Amino acid sequence: MRIAQIAPLSEAVPPKFYGGTERVVSWITEELVRQGHDVTLFASGDSETSAKLAACTPEGLRLLGYRDHTASHLAMLHQVHRRAHEFDVLHFHIDLLQYPMFEDMNHKCITTMHGRLDVPDFMPVYRTFTGMPLVSISDNQRLPMPPNVNWLSTIHHGLPAQNCPYYPEAKGGYLAFLGRISPEKRPDRAIEMAIRSGTPLKIAAKVDKADQDYWDEVIEPMIHHPLVEFIGEINEEQKKDFLGNALALAFPIDWPEPFGLVMIEAMSAGTPVIAFRNGSVPEVIADGVSGVLCDSMDDAVAAVAKVKAMSRAGVRRHFEGGFTAERMVQKYVAAYEELLSRSAEVIRLPKSTFKPVPADVNGASRPAMPAAAFPA
Repeated sequence: MRIAQIAPLSEAVPPKFYGGTERVVSWITEELVRQGHDVTLFASGDSETSAKLAACTPEGLRLLGYRDHTASHLAMLHQVHRRAHEFDVLHFHIDLLQYPMFEDMNHKCITTMHGRLDVPDFMPVYRTFTGMPLVSISDNQRLPMPPNVNWLSTIHHGLPAQNCPYYPEAKGGYLAFLGRISPEKRPDRAIEMAIRSGTPLKIAAKVDKADQDYWDEVIEPMIHHPLVEFIGEINEEQKKDFLGNALALAFPIDWPEPFGLVMIEAMSAGTPVIAFRNGSVPEVIADGVSGVLCDSMDDAVAAVAKVKAMSRAGVRRHFEGGFTAERMVQKYVAAYEELLSRSAEVIRLPKSTFKPVPADVNGASRPAMPAAAFPA
């Protein structure tokens, strides 16, 4: 299959620092190539891939100092549109800019929705361009969307098993908090869990400018407790030991997390996850098998004792059963095939099944595709 992967231009693929979407795009791309597909990656020029690279900017835009990335993404989309005939499938990872430009190519387009979808500002696009086939990264992510959008599949993220190798023993015996210091990630909850349970906590996280006040006013005063150690940002190599030697990952989120890559990274290492029951968490964590689901701080404190008796081999098996890059890409290939079979079915339909629709705002009328051809 000839497949175009269209990545965000903010970071390289894979990212040199943080960049969850770009990492997932890299895993999809490399696994598709490994499975024998002909893949072209539209991304920044400093990306590294075994696919054909279509460089759309010299480097990731954030490192170049660009504040507004819209113009560069529109230029990339023009290039993709010009080359669209070269591909069987166009797989977008850039939210919604492509919707109007590719409306006449919905039969070969897929968009993976990587972020939260409960943002009112974006709803006019979702309500207007309902034909774009969409992939959600959790079932929970879909809930705020209009009822008539064209969901093709839910495909949970997966990562290469070797990225976070299995650690059969938690030699560090600490709780790990990994990610970003922000109100919705609730590092304050992680600190409370550690202090109340008498368990060391290591925090490996960055502080964005947008969250500086939260750090200054809430978190920084809390990290001086003897059980709490703030490490700061760590790289991909350091992450292996950080997660692998932890007693558990603290994931005390307070927002509708669409997925949460750090959960499957921890599970890959055999480290159970103590997580609050928000967003995608119940779809990713098997309660009592790969972690503990919590509804309160009392639950979270009690979970620290529970994870000590949990089988790390069982945690790893749960990861291997549903969250590897190989399994993720198998599901994407099935989605591609479903998309192409739908469009082939439309081509085979007799002309009498097409009925005119009322004129649009410009006075032009278009043939309507039968509802059966593109079921919800």
